[in-house]
Amino acid sequence: MKEVSITSGMINRINPWKMLIWLLITQIMVAFIGRSLGPLGILIGEDFSLTKAQIGILPAALFLGQALASIPAGFLVDRLGSRLLLMMAAAITGISFIILTVNASYWILIVLIVLAGAGYGSMHPVSNRGIIYWFKQRQRGTAMGIKQMGITLGSALAGLLLLPLAASYGWRPVLGLAAAALVFTGCLAYINYKDPVKIKEKDPNQSIKAFYISLLKMTKNKPLVYVSVSALFLNGSQMCLNTYIVLYAYEKIGLSLFMAGILFVISEVSGSFGRIGWGIISDRLFDGKRVIILIFIAILTAGASLMIAFIPEGTSFTAIAPIVMVFGFAVSGFNGIWMNLASELVPKEQAGLSSGFSIMVGSLGVIMVPPFFGFMVDQTGSYTTGWVTISSFMGLVLFFLLLLSKKNNN
Repeated sequence: MKEVSITSGMINRINPWKMLIWLLITQIMVAFIGRSLGPLGILIGEDFSLTKAQIGILPAALFLGQALASIPAGFLVDRLGSRLLLMMAAAITGISFIILTVNASYWILIVLIVLAGAGYGSMHPVSNRGIIYWFKQRQRGTAMGIKQMGITLGSALAGLLLLPLAASYGWRPVLGLAAAALVFTGCLAYINYKDPVKIKEKDPNQSIKAFYISLLKMTKNKPLVYVSVSALFLNGSQMCLNTYIVLYAYEKIGLSLFMAGILFVISEVSGSFGRIGWGIISDRLFDGKRVIILIFIAILTAGASLMIAFIPEGTSFTAIAPIVMVFGFAVSGFNGIWMNLASELVPKEQAGLSSGFSIMVGSLGVIMVPPFFGFMVDQTGSYTTGWVTISSFMGLVLFFLLLLSKKNNN
């Protein structure tokens, strides 16, 4: 594999928080486009005459691309650094979305979303590596929370800006222009972001051999596997909230499309606060411990999902908004803690690969759970079963987290 060494005095010359700003900006824009499939799903569904299950396949396709790309991206970022791959991730995501806006076939749409997901998913190991190298452990929870906040903030902006604009002018031109802005942002990030390490390449064959050896070690790292499986269910539940809250509020509760979109924004803004808030809580109140935070998150998610499941038709916006706020703060706020934990369970020179492995496993939840949720709604005509299922998934998450906690104590 490669050798890395911190360049002399570089961290003193360059403020790590300035580098974090570029990681955050790029993350916001990638999420602004990639996560737009949630709020825009209702309009895309009308355009292509889709069932609820088919709408659920849209984000599943994005995260299939993420799952396929996460390990190769982790390998590449460990060898090449974050700077070049930031631009590549933005370009792949943006160009794929530009092309899909002029497409008329549902299955070509799915293929393009998978391709976009490869760029979207690459952002995680790419940006995680930057944080692991730029920040000390006692700062990483906060820094990772800020960076991960970019995902929910970008998603919230998609609901706040893209949904009303797309409803007025059509989702295709609006999404196409936004995707072009993402490509431009990637170029700016390449110009302004700097890697804090000097990378010395060894023989490529040795690097590839070391990659497969390291990957095999990841599968045998039980704490990493427990974290990743927990993330599988949390990710799937998060994407169900993102994908179906607008449809649920519009069709079941009876809110207007605009107010249903505002609920989506509330869930994502709450998730943004959760990502940085949970990181600060972990760093300052629990001395950098991550597992206990994930346990709190799973309990809150289970409770909020149960409450959503039994909300009667005609419930007011003001009554449902606080529940959605807690739901989003928990299930959309866990990612920073997850990424920190996955990166800290291995030596930091393997942080990209461990992130990629954990993201690959965690992405399976987003691939499987939203279509399953939509299928249950199609079959039963009710959202209640879906929300209750999410609560049951949190029971499984608690089981794996308790195994992880026991393993750490031993």
